[in-house]
Amino acid sequence: MGVRLMVVDDHRLLAEALASALKLRGHRVLAAAAPTAGAAELVVSRAPEVCLMGTAAPAEPGAFDPIVRIRRDRPQVAVVVLGPVPSPRGIAAAFAAGACGYVRHDERIEGVERAIVKARAGDAAVAPGLLQGAFTELLNPVAQPDDEGQRLLRMLTPREIEVLVRVAEGEDTRLIAAGMGIAPSTARTHVQRVLMKLGVGSRLEAAALAARTGLLDRAAVSVLPGEPPDTAKGPDATYE
Repeated sequence: MGVRLMVVDDHRLLAEALASALKLRGHRVLAAAAPTAGAAELVVSRAPEVCLMGTAAPAEPGAFDPIVRIRRDRPQVAVVVLGPVPSPRGIAAAFAAGACGYVRHDERIEGVERAIVKARAGDAAVAPGLLQGAFTELLNPVAQPDDEGQRLLRMLTPREIEVLVRVAEGEDTRLIAAGMGIAPSTARTHVQRVLMKLGVGSRLEAAALAARTGLLDRAAVSVLPGEPPDTAKGPDATYE
């Protein structure tokens, strides 16, 4: 006996193609809808047995909010998520929202159909391989990549951080000196130290590296606005 279902996906062509394939296999497809943002109201009004909900970004905040609404207003509707290979957190988020299944978006139509039938029967519809991969990652987490921006930022003194921000804003030596209340020779020394510590050969490279690693955003909030210029050491003093 076919399942009364709905197919929802942000990509209308994908939703319609999947709906057509399921119809050919004897299922009653009430609707193929897009985008998922407005799916909850449609599912609540049509009340299918199963909702197959596609998502391209299961890790995005709010990705499964429609499921929460569906399960609240139509708890009898079983929701199966169709998406990319998720992180363990992605699977957990889907089930926490109320989904009863998760199917990879590159699964064959037979696999999707099995998940739909299991979901209607009240069973969890998750491929064993997907669960195994999730548990493996949870038990043996991959080391997080080094935060290059934070590492580089720790190498710079507060004065050098301010210099970097000004360099990234396109200020030349004269403007840096005037803005910081120091001599041009001191400003030039700061710039050279920043370039040396960052391992780059030019101001342009320093600005590009700062932007690419997120260092620039962190550096900007590290600069203390209104800080009085350090003139006590003399006009040509350098600062650590």
